[in-house]
Amino acid sequence: MIKIAIVGCNGKMGGYVAEAVENSSECEAIFGVDAFGKSRYDFPVYPSFDGVEDKPDVIIDFSHPSVLDGMLSYAVKNNVPCVICTTGYSKEQIEEINKAADSVAIFFSGNMSLGINLLIELAKQATRVLGDSFDIEIVEKHHNLKLDAPSGTALMIADAISDTLPQEPQYVYDRHSYRKKRSKSEIGIHSVRGGTIVGEHEVIFAGHDEVVTVTHQAQSKEVFAAGSVSAAAFLANQKAGMYSMSDLLADKFA
Repeated sequence: MIKIAIVGCNGKMGGYVAEAVENSSECEAIFGVDAFGKSRYDFPVYPSFDGVEDKPDVIIDFSHPSVLDGMLSYAVKNNVPCVICTTGYSKEQIEEINKAADSVAIFFSGNMSLGINLLIELAKQATRVLGDSFDIEIVEKHHNLKLDAPSGTALMIADAISDTLPQEPQYVYDRHSYRKKRSKSEIGIHSVRGGTIVGEHEVIFAGHDEVVTVTHQAQSKEVFAAGSVSAAAFLANQKAGMYSMSDLLADKFA
């Protein structure tokens, strides 16, 4: 069994991760780390990595950027791989994550859904075939409590498409401020906020007399927890380095 430590276990996503680990035939949770420090689980919960004596095989992190320094210090010192699912890191913190990957295996992704990462791969392939002659637009939809726009996932998709195009495109977020026709060098990115939408992303390739769309809908946040557990199982036996969902997908479909 792969021994898992869950960082942010008392949060909503941490709860989903704990449930996904419990339902896994490959993994078991041996402790959690959460600022509140109280356990509602069968495993112990520590307020920080200070004083943690157990050594897991993998750390899964759905917490807060403020936890990063303590987690990476513990991981590097004890040679423990990390699946980092937290978002909102500063440029300096991302540099710290990349530096830690020189010593331990790090799985870092802004979206842990296998489906959304498959969408990204399909969008890249469509861009290779259609990109020069089709206009590309991205529409993302989320619940009305989401603070940032566009979503980090929409930007992940746009960046993947941008890397596939021969020339770097311009991201356009608000066509209301533009009084000109659309140029071929644009990728439009549009945000919708309403109700309890968990997350929907659509990539539109609009050509002459035809339109191709690639769409993903997340029905619950449990898909992200399941993705993190799959990543942990993948990462457990990897050597030091930086890994992403592209590596996991390649492993699954090898």
